[in-house]
Amino acid sequence: MSTERHDLVIIGGGLAGLGLSLQLRRALPDLDVAVVERNTFPAPEITHKVGESTVEIGSTWLADTLGLRDHLDEQQLRKFGLRFFFGANETGKVGGRGKAGDLDQADELGVSTVFPTPTWQVDRGRLENELLRRARAAGVTVLEGLRVKRLSVDGVKRVHCVPADFNGAGNGASGEGGATSVAGERILESRWLVDAASRASPLKRSLDLARRNTHDINANWFRVRGEIRVDDWSADPQWRGLTGDKPRWLSTNQLTGPGYWVWLIPLASGATSLGIVADPRYHDFEHLKTPRATQAWLQRFEPRLAAEVEQREVLDFAFLRHFSHDCGQVFSDQGWALTGEASVFLDPLYSPGTDFIAIANTYITDLVTREVRGEDIRGRTRALEAVYRSLYENTLSIYQGLYGGFGSPQFMVPKTTWDYSYYWSVFAPLFTWDAMTRLADDTALRNQLLTAVALNRGQQRRLRALAETTPAEAGRGRFFDQRTVPLLCRLNAQLTDGLEGPALLERITANVMRLERLSGHLAARMEDPSRPAGDDEREMIGDVFPELLSA
Repeated sequence: MSTERHDLVIIGGGLAGLGLSLQLRRALPDLDVAVVERNTFPAPEITHKVGESTVEIGSTWLADTLGLRDHLDEQQLRKFGLRFFFGANETGKVGGRGKAGDLDQADELGVSTVFPTPTWQVDRGRLENELLRRARAAGVTVLEGLRVKRLSVDGVKRVHCVPADFNGAGNGASGEGGATSVAGERILESRWLVDAASRASPLKRSLDLARRNTHDINANWFRVRGEIRVDDWSADPQWRGLTGDKPRWLSTNQLTGPGYWVWLIPLASGATSLGIVADPRYHDFEHLKTPRATQAWLQRFEPRLAAEVEQREVLDFAFLRHFSHDCGQVFSDQGWALTGEASVFLDPLYSPGTDFIAIANTYITDLVTREVRGEDIRGRTRALEAVYRSLYENTLSIYQGLYGGFGSPQFMVPKTTWDYSYYWSVFAPLFTWDAMTRLADDTALRNQLLTAVALNRGQQRRLRALAETTPAEAGRGRFFDQRTVPLLCRLNAQLTDGLEGPALLERITANVMRLERLSGHLAARMEDPSRPAGDDEREMIGDVFPELLSA
């Protein structure tokens, strides 16, 4: 049995763990970092993981913080935004230009051209193999084929590892039992220990940090061979021309109905990722637990997709009950932390998973860097934990109790407008302008965030009421183009401005004031859809919403 000493050990060699190792080495080139991974590399393409669609924070972290922009541009797919379809399962019953069942008869919410700030669809296997290559080139020690047998976090961190195929006694993640030596067993000692081992999370289990939250959803996900091109779901040239020469299949396409949504994400390796996320109040989890049950569910709720899946090879399948979860603590001044799904997970809608990996890893890097430089990090650790908790709980509010409205554009058009505006006004620019860690000690900036948080909570309460009273209906072939919403175009474009110092605070303050006005306009519009739109409302959101909500 050998003992190795490192400055920091990471359990888990996926996106969160390898990404953190590379981020730490870029910040602290002399830091001795080791990663322990149960599996062996190279990871297969079409790796069975969620988190293939990125939005602006996660994309910025991958492209700029980790320096992967060349890989994303050359080896992954540029994303054509999020795209929602409503009433696709009711097509043929109302209106439409094409034949019965064509997608042009559904209502569609998305963009006609890409927003300025780039995002990508990522094949996780391909991405993690590239992260491994770059981490090792940066000097990270990556130990493959090992699993954690037990660990301790008092004082010096000790991680006992055995070969991944070892099935002997004493396999607990904590305690000192089961100490029988086996061939290949290794002990890693370090000052810092980070758990990035996804839901297996040995540190979370050891410290009893697992917590449930109040957002109860279930999900399954699977991949099929080949590209599912939703552009081919209608032959109507007018419908196809609504997005110019940019194909819809490059979007994260989402088929929606009351209590559920289905994602379609293209992968550069030539497969399509599919997943169903459903509220158990509307859809029995037993109908999503097997490929056969899922196919029957699709035939009932999304028959066009069911026909596509039936013709293709299903490459994998997984399901999970109570998909969303919490964590009792994420960062500790005693030299441990959690990141990725080992810590918290919200909901796949809007793809926040990589965002929260990016923020957690940035906070961990900040704490480790400051401690290496001799700072007392106790106060800062508490501050960053509080900020991270606030971001998590506020983001969770955009999902809780809202699944009932997912089948209705009358609900989702105002909801996505608010959610995008909130995200691009405060949340995303704080990261893309490298100011997320400033929230720990910049009172003025933190106060602006708190104001935005309060606005968001109020808006989500109003949307929750709308979700309960807005029925789904058959699609009518309408296209709600988010590129015609002036505020969204302006906010997305500014994410690349790179402001700092007083200019950053001034812009965030202006954005929050604009959010307050937008909140008032949307609240009044939802209360009285027929009210005349004023100049400020039209300058912000154009003509789409007054027409939609008055319909």
